[in-house]
Amino acid sequence: MSTVVEELDGVVDPTGAPAAAGEEPGALRDARQVAEYYYQRGWTDGLPVAPCTEEAIEQFLARTSRDPDEPVLVMAHLNRMCTVREAAINAIMAGCLPEYFPVVLAAWDSLHALGVGPSALWQSTSGSAPFLVVNGPVIDEIGINAAGNVFGSGFRANATIGRAIRLATLNVFQLKPHLLDQATQASPAKYTCCIGENEPQNPWAPFHEEYGFSREDSTVTAMLIRGTLYMEARHTSDPEQLLADFADSLSRTGRNAGQSCLVLSPGHARVLAEAGWSKADVREYLRDNAVRPIADMDRAGKGGVSRQRGYLLPIEHPDAMNPGGKREPYRFVRQPEDVFIVVAGADNAGVSTIVEIIAPNSTSGTGRQAPVPVKVETA
Repeated sequence: MSTVVEELDGVVDPTGAPAAAGEEPGALRDARQVAEYYYQRGWTDGLPVAPCTEEAIEQFLARTSRDPDEPVLVMAHLNRMCTVREAAINAIMAGCLPEYFPVVLAAWDSLHALGVGPSALWQSTSGSAPFLVVNGPVIDEIGINAAGNVFGSGFRANATIGRAIRLATLNVFQLKPHLLDQATQASPAKYTCCIGENEPQNPWAPFHEEYGFSREDSTVTAMLIRGTLYMEARHTSDPEQLLADFADSLSRTGRNAGQSCLVLSPGHARVLAEAGWSKADVREYLRDNAVRPIADMDRAGKGGVSRQRGYLLPIEHPDAMNPGGKREPYRFVRQPEDVFIVVAGADNAGVSTIVEIIAPNSTSGTGRQAPVPVKVETA
């Protein structure tokens, strides 16, 4: 990536020279030329990227006190690392504004603390992608969306902060599809997945306060995810009906036991909180009730557990562990701490989302690794 700026020399006409008769204006013509040049060089995620200049890099680096050559993430098994400067280059290309850069760096630090560097999960067939949750005053300061369409498009900060991470995985770590990235199908989160928590409409303490931060602190929490599951429950005000619905969705046979992030709409969160349910109560309920009878698991060919990888497979499979004695119902939530709860989205319908997490400390992704919120650097 250190050659990106050097190779741009001559590609962009910084003077924006006027177009000749019948030609497009110089700036527009050059912008298209740059976008095509970046794509041909393999520096994009398939979408056009913003031009990167030394002036822009200096503006981004001015937003942090960190050394430009400091690594933000190292992948020793690939003999590659991403530095602060390279993180800035990719943030610029992603379309970030300079004021977003401290949030991008906090995201990198959270990924590092999560243990992403030593793992190969960004390369796995599961198609894992970073999921970023932002808390604190920075949400309003830079315009991160935490309300309606929170997982959707239309908000520059959400779109480009997540994309800055993705571009660096492609350009710095060279985790390109069909090569080092072996995702079977992947998910749209591979483009970007960054949300804010809707703190004003959260009936409980914000997510980052559970980890010792104050409401005045701005943080970013990174998780690796496989995908999301839409959860609709529009017509109940009974908290146990709502939680039974969540438990059933969590206990689908198409997933392994593991961690999940429950992104509750404000309406669903309010139904629970007004009935006296705490986040701890919700977690315990899901631990106890996200369960499937072993007969259901057998019918789906998921009644056994692999000795080698921890995957679910048919009980008669040669790699299946011998359960010995009575076979117990399968629990999809092994402990309450495996469920993380965030409140986000609009307060206009009973719709929430289950985000399936893949842990970086196990080969199958069924292990446990608590996410690590990281404080955003302030000027």
